[in-house]
Amino acid sequence: MPHWVSDAIWWQVHPLSFTGAERTALPPGEVRHRLPHLQRWLDHLLALGCNGLALGPVSASGTHGYDTVDHFRIDPRLGDDGDFDALVAAAHDRGIRVLLDGVFNHVGRDHPAFRAVVEQGPDAPTADWFRLHWPEDWTPGTAPGADVFEGHDLLVELDHSSPAVADLVTRVMTHWLDRGADGWRLDAAYAVPPSFWVRVLPAVRAAHPDAYVVGEVIHGDHPRIVAEGGLDSVTQYELWQAVWHGIAERNLFELAWSMQRHGEFLGSFVPWTFVGNHDVTRIASAVADPRHLPHALAVLLTVGGTPAVWSGDEHAFTGVKEHRAGGDDAVRPPFPPDPTGLSPLGAPTFALHQELIGLRRRHRWLHTAAPEQVHVANEQLVHAVAGEGQRLLVALNLADTTARVPAPGAGAVLAGSATVGRGGVELSAHGWAVLEAAPDRR
Repeated sequence: MPHWVSDAIWWQVHPLSFTGAERTALPPGEVRHRLPHLQRWLDHLLALGCNGLALGPVSASGTHGYDTVDHFRIDPRLGDDGDFDALVAAAHDRGIRVLLDGVFNHVGRDHPAFRAVVEQGPDAPTADWFRLHWPEDWTPGTAPGADVFEGHDLLVELDHSSPAVADLVTRVMTHWLDRGADGWRLDAAYAVPPSFWVRVLPAVRAAHPDAYVVGEVIHGDHPRIVAEGGLDSVTQYELWQAVWHGIAERNLFELAWSMQRHGEFLGSFVPWTFVGNHDVTRIASAVADPRHLPHALAVLLTVGGTPAVWSGDEHAFTGVKEHRAGGDDAVRPPFPPDPTGLSPLGAPTFALHQELIGLRRRHRWLHTAAPEQVHVANEQLVHAVAGEGQRLLVALNLADTTARVPAPGAGAVLAGSATVGRGGVELSAHGWAVLEAAPDRR
């Protein structure tokens, strides 16, 4: 993993929705210069405590960004190469790394490679890019059957056994790293054979050894995917699920179990951690009780991982993901032209993010710190993290009443609120705290 990632905390944005772009591609020749909108939010990112900008798709697409039609061109709804270069330069001037979203599992039906198949048939030079099913009575202009991504007919899956596809992805990744990007999030990496990345990443890393590569993985053998694919990391959906669901259901045994598995992951790689992103219900809505939003953030920012904050979560935006056309709209709203347009109602949550991110920055060793369970009950959880001769305790109470929980060695309260007593701490109803602790001498 590149050395700089140990200090990275990402602010994640879906550029098309963030900037209020049109839902579908512009007519040929038209361009809207919207990436400068994002540039005006870079100081907000820094004020939050982050130092990385994780962008959703910026390549030309037909609709939401994940139906790519040209990997080498900025989506005209966002701007052009000049706008991209200016954004990257402005970010780098502030010490901000830029991560791009690589949509390499599938393309849109309007991608020239698929259009060539429709027009030219089995003899098209790009026919081996896809897994196709030709009708016996095929005629030019008729689309053959094709494997698609998770039932989405507009997303035609690439054939990752094709050398031409490996060459395409290698060239795309290298092209945008050459232009200043610092790394890639590999969209739907769980659907791509790890062996494919073995054919792609060596050439990419030879040209850009400091690039960070994280795969989107929802389920499966995470350590194997990282090791066999040669990735730096994968997304930690298991922890995300346990955080919001364990809190919403007041079942912290679920969270404790997932944190134990998370600790096992940390033995082989450092996961990308989050409590919200462009594909899921916002954390302020998911936890059900707004008094428990701090509990989710306290977990995210005290366990090992490379954390990411979904844009808007730092101001307690709400929104429920729905599995229907337009079901992402609530979690991907357009943002004001600059941060002055945000409601002051979100200021306390912004300050809470600053507090916890600041705490993490003062304890850099948290990046690889595996959590150790100290106490678990349905509505209370205490875990410890340790590194570099230091130790912290994190205590959570979801109950409607005060709770006293064991916290051996607890000292000063660093965040939240608690009363420290001999061998334990007292938390108010719905309270939480991060505390200094004496090192475990066992």
